[in-house]
Amino acid sequence: MILKKNYKVPLDKFINFCLYDKKNGYYMTKNPFGISGDFTTAPNISRLFSEMMAIWTIGFWESIGSPKKINLIELGAGNGEMIKIMIESFKKFPIFMNSCKIFIHEKSPRLIKVQKKNINFKNIKWIADLNKLQKLPSIFLANEFFDAFPIKQFSKKNENWFEKFVEINFNNKLSFAYKKSDLSNIEKKINYIIKKNQKFIEYSPEGIKYLKNLLKLIVKNDGVLLIVDYGYFQEQMKNTLQSIYKQKYSNVLENIGKSDITHSINFFLFDKIRQNFKELDSNFTTQKNFLTNLGIKQRAEIICKCKTFKEKADIYYRLERLVGEKEMGNLFKVMMIKNSYNTFKLGF
Repeated sequence: MILKKNYKVPLDKFINFCLYDKKNGYYMTKNPFGISGDFTTAPNISRLFSEMMAIWTIGFWESIGSPKKINLIELGAGNGEMIKIMIESFKKFPIFMNSCKIFIHEKSPRLIKVQKKNINFKNIKWIADLNKLQKLPSIFLANEFFDAFPIKQFSKKNENWFEKFVEINFNNKLSFAYKKSDLSNIEKKINYIIKKNQKFIEYSPEGIKYLKNLLKLIVKNDGVLLIVDYGYFQEQMKNTLQSIYKQKYSNVLENIGKSDITHSINFFLFDKIRQNFKELDSNFTTQKNFLTNLGIKQRAEIICKCKTFKEKADIYYRLERLVGEKEMGNLFKVMMIKNSYNTFKLGF
């Protein structure tokens, strides 16, 4: 994509260029995860997070009768730290380990190289097309996955809706522009009246498309989708678009290809999409409740035995970052979508 003077491009296409352009895209040319990156995800804060995810995964497998073959897919695996620790945990449960086919669904070739180097596990495959998965019960894990999808934004003015665009002016500077829009085609695609009770709309067409495809696979093959991400569960939509450059908030229109552009998930909208699938139900909670219910504090106590005071302090500091109400505990939410006949509620 090339921006020309007086040329306007929809916000989602602009974000897609910034993040995923093969030559200049943020995720395609950089490893943004970890201490040296622009942000640190939960698996990189403490291995406790990944251990809890492993416990939850085995629990779900048991809830569907401990099948001899099951797919486990991490969606957007970052630097591979979460699945790496999960595999270490799975090795303590050989029956599950022998039943599990592990996949990573990753768009960035650069991150795939990072993941392969970090994980160092032979029995794992990278898959580009989720519809090519073997028809087995499938567990999809989406930790900070959906927030990286490009979004559209619309504003209401005098009963009319206007879509946000990005344009370049005569001084070669980027700015936002707006075009009148008809939302009816969008609402037909997602089968939901998205403008109802709204004055502002923010959503990801690609993210919703991914969600619907995942739900179809769950209905078809059995399984579950677990989403862990920062977001909210209110009907009223918010402007949550933000950019991070060198670990600080940045102007979305600056540092093109060098900044992470993200948004908060509207879980209320996700649940409305889920309701189009009568066979499925959902559960929702905070990351604090989810991890606490799984026993993360008890696990911290166990691994603190025989540790020095300094090591214990570090473990509990990292635990607080994961579950503290002023940290990730309430900011991050967890949603589980599964077949309604399954009463599994571990973590919720």
